[in-house]
Amino acid sequence: MVEWIISDGLTEYDAAVAFMEARASAIAAGREDEAVWLVEHPPLYTAGTSARIEDLTDPDRFPVHPSKRGGQYTYHGPGQRVAYVMLDVGRRGRDVRRFVHQLESWVIATLAAFNVKGEIRDGRVGVWVARGDKPLTATGEPQEDKIAAIGIRLRKWVSFHGVSINVEPDLEHFSGIVPCGITDHGVTSLVDLGLPVTMADLDVALRSQFDAVFGEID
Repeated sequence: MVEWIISDGLTEYDAAVAFMEARASAIAAGREDEAVWLVEHPPLYTAGTSARIEDLTDPDRFPVHPSKRGGQYTYHGPGQRVAYVMLDVGRRGRDVRRFVHQLESWVIATLAAFNVKGEIRDGRVGVWVARGDKPLTATGEPQEDKIAAIGIRLRKWVSFHGVSINVEPDLEHFSGIVPCGITDHGVTSLVDLGLPVTMADLDVALRSQFDAVFGEID
């Protein structure tokens, strides 16, 4: 059984990390069910385990939180849905690569519910959208913008951290970092793509696509 938790308002990042770590430990010990926690944060940057200081281009703009998740710098803020996944990967196949692929597939299936084609790219973490509404690149290819980020950590084979999907954040807030260390692509959101999607709409899609992607525990 997976418990779904939705928090209203803005959740402080350090409080979220403390909750996730405690819940992951309880799941590993068999004291609590798995959980998916849907939150929004106040504006902040997080630095993953591979973050490079030169990618923090405006360090005084928002609070910067070191994070034990994989990846580099990312932004969280109002209008962005963060889905923290506390799942027993040990009982779900004990395959980290497969689990990350499931997270990607979950985001892609959720976006498809709004007729948005999300894609993954070798060498670029996250989920991307081709921008047919923008000029072609110098190589004649469509521009691609990032719409979702993925970063996880495992402890005793239980995951925490997770995915973030841009619904309607202030995209200018991403300019204080080099998101995920990628310099030659932009960032988008569902509303930026012209879709009047609400946070509640996205939550319904996330939940409806979850079981199809993750299934039951083995």
